[in-house]
Amino acid sequence: MNISRIPALFVGHGSPMNVLEENRYTSVWRELGEKLPVPRAILAISAHWYTSGTMVTAMTQPKTIHDFRGFPQELHETEYPAKGSPELAALVQEMLEPVEVYADHHQWGLDHGIWGILIKMYPQANIPVVQLSIDDAKPATYHYELGKKLAALRDEGVLILGSGNVVHNLRAMKRQEHDAKPYLWAEMFNHYVRDNLTSYEQPYPLVHALDGEDGQLSNPSPEHFLPLLYVMGTWDRKEAVSIPIDGIESGSLSMLSVQVG
Repeated sequence: MNISRIPALFVGHGSPMNVLEENRYTSVWRELGEKLPVPRAILAISAHWYTSGTMVTAMTQPKTIHDFRGFPQELHETEYPAKGSPELAALVQEMLEPVEVYADHHQWGLDHGIWGILIKMYPQANIPVVQLSIDDAKPATYHYELGKKLAALRDEGVLILGSGNVVHNLRAMKRQEHDAKPYLWAEMFNHYVRDNLTSYEQPYPLVHALDGEDGQLSNPSPEHFLPLLYVMGTWDRKEAVSIPIDGIESGSLSMLSVQVG
């Protein structure tokens, strides 16, 4: 399939156990990898790289980061040996000027919010991957605007992939009940996000989504929501926006995924 503009994706990554399991979410991730145009590279924004300042991975071989505890040894031993792309990292630095983006050559790599998805989408790990961190000191509008600046990468064959969860309240989770009835606030917020993805209002409503009570209950901290704003920042307000999969696990973990284009 040959098109000039690569879609952008936000994926609700959920539990690290999705790496070892096959379920309705991982099935859709595999389908996305099969049906989307093959990207020349991937720029990933994960909830799990939440930093002071903005950083980009610039190494040629990013390590697989096992940033979780208490899971089977098989999961801790799983590797995703995708290459990096110093060239893409440098381009991202240039595109985001005057924001100072620090090139990380050693510290980070690919965290489970990214490789846990890509191991299903692109199991051969044959597409270079670069991660961009999320500055923990900046407001939601800032992250949305960075997404706008990065949108042109889609015309260069780069898949922009955001990974988080629209609803992410681990304290409220009913961990032993995956099919537990969602909390009302979780359902309401998930619906609000869906209903406002393609809003033409200014300012874009989702940059203020966490201000209300449902948003605060759904996201006690913002890092799992913010990757969605990068992806929606790439929307040109004309393209189709679709929902490959949705669902709320254990009462308070949204698996909503969004495709732009």
